[in-house]
Amino acid sequence: MRITATTRLAPSVRRSLTKFGRDIRAARIRRRLTVRMMAERVGVALETYRRVERGDPGTSVATYASVLFVLGFGTPLAEVADVTRDQQGQMLDDARLPKRVRAHREAKPL
Repeated sequence: MRITATTRLAPSVRRSLTKFGRDIRAARIRRRLTVRMMAERVGVALETYRRVERGDPGTSVATYASVLFVLGFGTPLAEVADVTRDQQGQMLDDARLPKRVRAHREAKPL
C-alpha cells in the first residue's frame, strides 16, 4: 500500500475533518441549497462537492475555502494561522530574546 499524507493522518485530524464536512452539510441544508446548487456555485464537480461534505482530506483547501465563502462564512482560513494570534510562536520568539543588551561604545573624537 502506498503511504500518503492522507493515510498518515492523526485520528483527531481525521475526526475534525469529518466534523467539518458534517457542519458544512448542515449549513447547506439550513440555507435550503442542494448539493448540485453548491457544486455549481463553488465551481466544482458534483462528486468533489460530495467529498467536501464527507470531510475528505484529499480535497483541496481552495475548494473548502470556496465552499465557506459561498455559504457566507467569508474567508475564515485567512485567520486560522494569523501570526498575530500565534501565542506559541510569540512565546518561542520571546524565549530567544537576549537576556541583556550590551551598550555600544562610541568612538572617541581625535
